Amino acid sequence: MVTRRQAVADLGAAMQRYQRSVQSYDDAVGRALGVGPADLRCLDWLVDGPKTAGALASATGLRPAATTALLDRLEAKGLVERLPDEHDRRRVIVRMTDEGMRSTYAMYAPLVDEGQRLFTRHTVHELEVLRELLDVMREMTDRHRERLGEPV
Repeated sequence: MVTRRQAVADLGAAMQRYQRSVQSYDDAVGRALGVGPADLRCLDWLVDGPKTAGALASATGLRPAATTALLDRLEAKGLVERLPDEHDRRRVIVRMTDEGMRSTYAMYAPLVDEGQRLFTRHTVHELEVLRELLDVMREMTDRHRERLGEPV
């Protein structure tokens, strides 16, 4: 019989393997799209919708000048566009272009589709427990990133 301690250790090792696998997949996507890790992270944030350049700087952990260079690269590739903020002309809104959405979706859609099917064997309650666990783990990671002096 597996002890609780061993089960926690096994779960931790499985999560570490999963994180490495996701990172490797994201690295492969970045190479396929011809973008770096921070560029890909920016595109990931933009999937949720347009963001200000400042919000993207915080999300990617980059300084404003580096964020500007990142956005220049993505814009040159036709993946994002900058638009003036309708409510505050001093701010720039960045959104993914149709090409950016198409390109990133093409990379992740097969993974998402297959991943969705993995959940068919689980009850709604099990899925809710898993979502809650992931939310608590994300909050913990955010706290520790903040402890390192990085914005959350």
